[in-house]
Amino acid sequence: MSKLVLRTYSAAALALSMTIGGCTELQGGFADILSSGGLGGTGVSSGPLDESTVVAGLKEALRVGTERTVASTSRPDGYLGNSLIRIPLPENLDRMSSALRAIGFASQVDALEVAMNRAAEQAAGEAKTVFWDSVRAMSIADAFAILNGGETAATDYFRAETSAPLLARFQPIVREKMGAVGLYNLYNDLAGRYAQLPFVTQPALDLDEYVSSRALDGLFTVLASEETKIRQDPAARTTALLRRVFE
Repeated sequence: MSKLVLRTYSAAALALSMTIGGCTELQGGFADILSSGGLGGTGVSSGPLDESTVVAGLKEALRVGTERTVASTSRPDGYLGNSLIRIPLPENLDRMSSALRAIGFASQVDALEVAMNRAAEQAAGEAKTVFWDSVRAMSIADAFAILNGGETAATDYFRAETSAPLLARFQPIVREKMGAVGLYNLYNDLAGRYAQLPFVTQPALDLDEYVSSRALDGLFTVLASEETKIRQDPAARTTALLRRVFE
C-alpha cells in the first residue's frame, strides 16, 4: 500500500483504533494482542500492508477499546463519579425532591440518585458482548466508512447498531439491580411521603425505562468523548503496531 493511501487511513484510523478506551489502557491491550499473535498472526512484521490487515487491526482495536470502556463505566463510581454521565433525578421529580428536601428528607433524596447510578454501573458490564457482536459483524464497507467518517464515526456506528439490543439487554438487568440496591423501596417511600403533602400531584415515572436509557446515553457519551479526544491527539501512537500501520 502506498504511503499516500496509508496516510489517508492514518488520521481517522489512528483515532478509531485507539477510540473509546483511552491511550494508556489501550496500550496494554495492544501489547496483549501482539504478544498473542493477534491480527491473524501478522503482529508487527515489516511486510506490505493491505486492506484486510488494516480492517482486521481496526476491528481488533475496537474490541479492545469497547472492553476498556465497559470496564470504566461498570466499576464503582463509573457513573456516579463521572460528571459527564452521572444520572440525575428526572426533571419531573424536581418538585417532589424540592418539597421532600424542605421537610427533612434530603439524605433520602440523595440516596435515590446514588441508587440510580449504582444500578447503571452494575448493568454496564452487559454492553461488552453486544459491542463485540457488532464488531464481528462489521463489513469492510462499515470499517472504511468509520475510517473516513467524522470525529464520532465509531460512536455513531455503535449507537446505530447496538442501541436496540443493548436496551433490550439492559432493562431486565437494570430492573434486577435497582431491586438489589433498594431503589424501588427508596422511591416508593419518598413518593408515599410526598403524596401526604397538601396540594401535590404524584409525578408519573417509569424508573426502569429512565435508568436504562440514561445508562445507555452515558455509555455512548464516554465513547464519543474518548473518540474525539484521540482523533485530536496524534501523540497517541504509543505501540509498535500503531507506528507500523499508521505512520
